[in-house]
Amino acid sequence: MRAREELDGQDEDREAVLRELDSVKPTHVINTADARGSPNADWCENHKDQTIRSNIIGVANLVDCCFLRGIHITHFASACIYDQDDAHPLDGSGFTEEEPPNYWGSFYSQSKLISENVLKTYPNVLILRIRDPLAADLHPMNFVTKLLSYKKIVNVPNSGSIMTNLVPGVILLAKHKEIGIYNFTNPGTFTHNEVMGLMKEYIRPSLTWVNFSLEEQHAILKAPRCNAKLDATKLINKLGEYGYTVLNAQNALVEAFVEMKAKGLQ
Repeated sequence: MRAREELDGQDEDREAVLRELDSVKPTHVINTADARGSPNADWCENHKDQTIRSNIIGVANLVDCCFLRGIHITHFASACIYDQDDAHPLDGSGFTEEEPPNYWGSFYSQSKLISENVLKTYPNVLILRIRDPLAADLHPMNFVTKLLSYKKIVNVPNSGSIMTNLVPGVILLAKHKEIGIYNFTNPGTFTHNEVMGLMKEYIRPSLTWVNFSLEEQHAILKAPRCNAKLDATKLINKLGEYGYTVLNAQNALVEAFVEMKAKGLQ
C-alpha cells in the first residue's frame, strides 16, 4: 500500500481517488490527513472553507470511494469533541465511545464531529479518536514540539495518544478489519508540565517554561480549548485479544522520551 500522503490535496477529487485506488489496489487504507492548522487549531477559524473541504468533504469522499471498492479504511479522528463537566471530572473514569460529544467550541472540533457522524454509518470504517499525539521525534505536529513553541503553557491533565506505543495497535486493528469508534488514547492522563519535565530530564537539561491559567489562555485564543479524560477500556480490551498491551499514559510517555534520547534528538 502506498504512503497515504500521495493523495493529500486530492481527497475532494473523486475521480482522482478512484483512479489511485484502482491503480494501487490496496487491501487497507489508513487516513491521517486533515486540516489542523498552523501553529494550532485557531487557523481553522479563519480558513473555514479549507477546513470543510479537508475534514468533511475530502474524508467523506475518500471513505465512500473505499466503500465502493470494498476496501477497509482506518480514519484518524479527533477526541477534541469532549470537555470535562460535572459528570466527567478529569480525575474520573473518562468519556466512553458511547457518550454523546459535548464540545463544539472550535470550528476544528465542529468539522471533526460532523465528519465522524457521517463516517460512522459506513460498514468499512474504523474510527480512531486521537488527542495530543506524541511520538519519539520532533515533528512540527508532535505535541511536545508544539509545547516547546509556545511562550506560555497551561498545566491541565488530559488524555493523550502516545504513538510510540499505539502505532502497532493501528496495524493490528486494521489487519483484523475492526470497525466502529475507539478512543485511541493511553489510559490515564498527563499534564503539560509532566511532558516538559520529561523533555528536560531526557533531552534538554536547560529547558525552562512558563505557565499561565486557563483564563489567560482563553484570552489570547480565537477559539476555546477543551480538556478531557477519555475511557480507553474498549481499546485495551480489543488489542488485548490480539496479544498487545496498551501502556498507561505515564509509562508510555517515559518510553517515548527514552526512545528520543536513544535517537540523539536535541
